[in-house]
Amino acid sequence: MPIQCTEAEWKIMEVLWDRSPRTIAEITKALEPKTGWSRHVVITLLKRMEEKGTVAVDESGSAKRYTPKVSQQKANTEETGKFLSHVFKGDVSLLINHLVDSDRITADDLQEIIDAMRKAGK
Repeated sequence: MPIQCTEAEWKIMEVLWDRSPRTIAEITKALEPKTGWSRHVVITLLKRMEEKGTVAVDESGSAKRYTPKVSQQKANTEETGKFLSHVFKGDVSLLINHLVDSDRITADDLQEIIDAMRKAGK
């Protein structure tokens, strides 16, 4: 099942990937300094995420506890693929060239890419 997260939902997923399960209060407390979101905003987002199947809720205790239903690795892989396909027509070399041309990548970054490719045997 493809992961369908809005930018706001992605922020909640990051909090849950950092540590879970978490209650609504814990999620709100973690996000409030960065987002200013109230408890009600977090509740609304979590309801949507539960409907989409990106989070699971445990209602067995006194407070609902939320857990991500997808790993961060899987979500990152999917989002990277969508971005690469949408922006660079699936061409990794176009992405790398863009990063080089825009001074967004250093020689050390490129060396890490080369090392990763060698390690992967590609």
